[in-house]
Amino acid sequence: MRERRHGFANGCAISVSRGRIARTTQAAFEPCMTDLPARRLSADSRLRRFAAEVALWVAIGVVMAILGPFGSSERSLGERLIYWQVCMVGGGFIGIAIDAPVRRRIGHFWLRLGVVSVAMTPFVTLLVGLTNHYLGHMRPTAANFVEPTFQVFVVCFAVMCLRQLAWAEPVVVVATPEAPEDPLAAFRQRLSAKRRGAALIAVEAEDHYLRVHTDAGDELITARFGDALAELRDAPGFQTHRSWWVAADAIDEVTWRRGRGEAKLKCGLTVPISRSNAGPLKAAGWF
Repeated sequence: MRERRHGFANGCAISVSRGRIARTTQAAFEPCMTDLPARRLSADSRLRRFAAEVALWVAIGVVMAILGPFGSSERSLGERLIYWQVCMVGGGFIGIAIDAPVRRRIGHFWLRLGVVSVAMTPFVTLLVGLTNHYLGHMRPTAANFVEPTFQVFVVCFAVMCLRQLAWAEPVVVVATPEAPEDPLAAFRQRLSAKRRGAALIAVEAEDHYLRVHTDAGDELITARFGDALAELRDAPGFQTHRSWWVAADAIDEVTWRRGRGEAKLKCGLTVPISRSNAGPLKAAGWF
């Protein structure tokens, strides 16, 4: 029996061969199975937004009818409700139609608001003129149609501003993480400019001086070892001896025998380890 193929929307297909219906590969069917829910979700979202838009225009129309601005207070409340609903809902749809292409090209809030308000004013003015003619029996003259232009612009600007604020996406402020403080910053100030930015390897006490070993060479400075230890308390390293401090990442190997030890550094130095200072190294897993 010849195989027959039946096409369906979205490029999905099934094949009929030897009286059995076989599905095509799962990859071919995935768009069919996933597109429909996504489209439904998008359609539901658009419907909810449309309903919210209409509710906004209706609510503003009710408020305007109660307030009765621009001489509309001379009419009865029922007439004002009909009049302002026609003007606000109809004008709202005009604003939506004009705003749709504008917002894709203009992202600035006030510039977009100004362009949309100016562009929709002539159309809404025409709508107001026709509403005045059919509901208020106003003569359809050019002067009567043009007269409320400024008032229409003011209302359009205010209402579209309210609409843009209602649908504005919240601004997410991402805090820039502060750069971590250098725990060696205070001690580095003791070094010459040549070695101030170099990697610190070890600090060795020599009488009333300190020999500072860096990857840019060593340097002799005048300072007390206790003061240096205070400035290095937050730096990753170990005091291995009463006269030695070593950076943690400078250690290559640690040996411990008969209550004494030594640390071999990556730069080739060998540093003594006393029993009283061996605890932190042991806790760090060096021996």
